[in-house]
Amino acid sequence: MQTMSPNHTPDSASAFQLKGSMLAITVLELARNDLEALDRQLAAKVAQAPNFFSNTPLVLALDKLPADVGAIDLPGLMRICRHHGLRTLAIRANRIEDIAAAIAIDLPVLPPSGARERPLEPEPEVKKPEPAPVPPPILEPEVRPTRIITAPVRGGQQIYAQGGDLVVTASVSPGAELLADGNIHVYGAMRGRALAGIKGNTKARIFCQQMTAEMVSIAGQYKVCEDLRRDPLWGSGVQVSLSGDVLNITRL
Repeated sequence: MQTMSPNHTPDSASAFQLKGSMLAITVLELARNDLEALDRQLAAKVAQAPNFFSNTPLVLALDKLPADVGAIDLPGLMRICRHHGLRTLAIRANRIEDIAAAIAIDLPVLPPSGARERPLEPEPEVKKPEPAPVPPPILEPEVRPTRIITAPVRGGQQIYAQGGDLVVTASVSPGAELLADGNIHVYGAMRGRALAGIKGNTKARIFCQQMTAEMVSIAGQYKVCEDLRRDPLWGSGVQVSLSGDVLNITRL
């Protein structure tokens, strides 16, 4: 008879549990694109309350930035925060360039907040930060007319369908990028990047007559070319949908 060693457990034993938890998350709401000023001002805050800034989990809120401030150096911003003890878990954003920058470094993107948040000032070594307000439910983006593109989309082009679906009846070249708050339909060869539901619409889908994409993404969850090539439906007509945090690829 085979005996079981003291350190061995049967395969049926659960290896993990999923539990809900209220964590203290600090939101750093960026008001302007000035990393040097941010570095100086964070240093002053750290001097007031060093313990507050010791491995503090952080959400970087970029959704209140003016539209014309220019591109944010997201890796540089995260390095400044990390230098002062703030550990970035995710960003909150609504500008396309900020969302794309976060996806490029595998950083989760939260939808813009509609809730009123109180300013959080660390008190010198007295109180610990309170949990951030529970974010409001994700609202469906405003529905706008479908944007239809009939010309080929060349490498380096970026096309965005705000508030609705994007339909491309021609081919999409490598290096091109399609973005939509709703669904994306491509009726030619799809060889670029397709990001649907970019403001958090988890019901969005991507439809391709010929899937040879560099990347597909729905509501921040994505697969890159290396993953897509291993799929048996590579090069076929497919639809991409989101279930939980998993992208499902099925035949049209």
